[in-house]
Amino acid sequence: MASSLRLPLVLALVVAGLVAGLWAVLGRPVAMPPSPLAPGEKLPCVSYAPFRDGQSPFQKGLVISEAQIEEDFAKLAKITSCVRTYSIEMGLDKAPAIARRHGLTMLLGIWLGPDVDRNRVELDTGIRLAQENPDVVKAVVVGNEVLLRGEMSATELAATLASVKRQVGSVPVTYADVWEFWERNKGLTENVDFVTIHILPYWEDLPVSAEDAGPHVDEIRQRMAEAFPGKEILIGETGWPSAGRMREEALPSPSNQARVMHDVVALAKRQGYRVNVIEAFDQPWKRRSEGTVGGHWGLIDSGTREPKFAWGEPVEDFPGWRMHIAVGLVTVAAAFAAAFAGARRREDQVSPREWLAVAGVALAGGATLGAAISALPLESLGLVGWLRNGFLFVVAAASVVVMPGVIGRGQGLAPFSVALDARRWAASSCAAIAAALMLALVAVAVGSVAFELVFDPRYKDFPVFPLTAAVAGVAAPLLVRRADRDGAGLAELIAMWGLLVAGLYVPLNETLSNWQGAWFGALCLVLAFTLWRVQAVQRKG
Repeated sequence: MASSLRLPLVLALVVAGLVAGLWAVLGRPVAMPPSPLAPGEKLPCVSYAPFRDGQSPFQKGLVISEAQIEEDFAKLAKITSCVRTYSIEMGLDKAPAIARRHGLTMLLGIWLGPDVDRNRVELDTGIRLAQENPDVVKAVVVGNEVLLRGEMSATELAATLASVKRQVGSVPVTYADVWEFWERNKGLTENVDFVTIHILPYWEDLPVSAEDAGPHVDEIRQRMAEAFPGKEILIGETGWPSAGRMREEALPSPSNQARVMHDVVALAKRQGYRVNVIEAFDQPWKRRSEGTVGGHWGLIDSGTREPKFAWGEPVEDFPGWRMHIAVGLVTVAAAFAAAFAGARRREDQVSPREWLAVAGVALAGGATLGAAISALPLESLGLVGWLRNGFLFVVAAASVVVMPGVIGRGQGLAPFSVALDARRWAASSCAAIAAALMLALVAVAVGSVAFELVFDPRYKDFPVFPLTAAVAGVAAPLLVRRADRDGAGLAELIAMWGLLVAGLYVPLNETLSNWQGAWFGALCLVLAFTLWRVQAVQRKG
């Protein structure tokens, strides 16, 4: 008996050590370059939107209280000397007076869109505020990406700029848009005092990695300076997200956000140009239109209302790594305990090969379930998002516990029908039913995500952490035992081909430099192979 326990106990200890070591390494803070800001120096300017969790610019009748803006400006005055706003409505007409009390200046935004009446209110109020507050309002930004959205023509915009410029006196006037749209509409320079461009390396048509983001911003600014000689170029938006899905090599993360900010601010100081960082606070409302990544561009966390990093100091990408280790160790223990429980119900002993399969499931689950828990609040938006991601996590956790028990019981995979056809329950063991049910649930979980990433991928996350544990669980039995012979049918065939297509398409569509996409593609292929083995055994039988 002691000899039969030695191998699984050794494997459990090895897997636990690997899980703990993995997260201890990943949890190490990432070193940053020296701070580009001298002691006491502040950022030149940051974009400010006043919306907190549960608030958005699409809420009719919403008015942000002066107290809320006052609280925000008091916090921002510690890190910047200027804020850029985007509109006048929803209480932001009070912003200049509040900014004065905190020693802040403003780039006052006037929002333009397709609604002529709304535009008139914005313009009238913005012009008045600029006239009344020339000590605070250092420039008026008339319109933000209105050409990009196709909501005004260049001719209409030029006339609007000229009108505002005539009325605001000595206050400079500009328009802000993605740099490509300035290149296409060079005539707008006649009606602005300086050119305001947006350079967002993450969102470029050819995304730029965090490592190359700073030089990319500097290169584009120089290109625009050459295109508009005699005009100052203000970088009106640049930044990097701290969370969200990869785009090619562009990986959102806390350390990458800090790295890009260090590089951009250092280059701006060295080259002597102005830069405005997007953005001050995370904006949760943007997640509805831009996915997880849209809500995580802020320098200040939306929940804690504290800065995400300190200049020049190391940054943790996985601040919850200790919790990940704890969850991982519990997962490893649960997987081996389930295998022992299954082994008690069989006549022969669990083979070394079977224990290795259990160890593989325990390692996959132990290494990923803690990270899956951390990702839940980041990637879950609204009730539907929580239900969907909660389902993925529950399937993953169940797979890590149920499938080691199936392996320990000596049961192979079983086709969907064993669990879904009530007529087969009496003739099937509990282990077979459990194996079939897990295979079906994992196929639904991975298949639903694959459907999104094939047909509507731009803002969709790659939930690779929970899916890794789920797929490992159902694939492991094939390492040690053949699947049941009968019952495989059309459902397995359709799922297999769908996952095969997704497993090839997603990595190629995202490019192989996107390791999140490649990881997800590999999971699809592993699950497709698992379903193929069920089909192959059925045909052979």
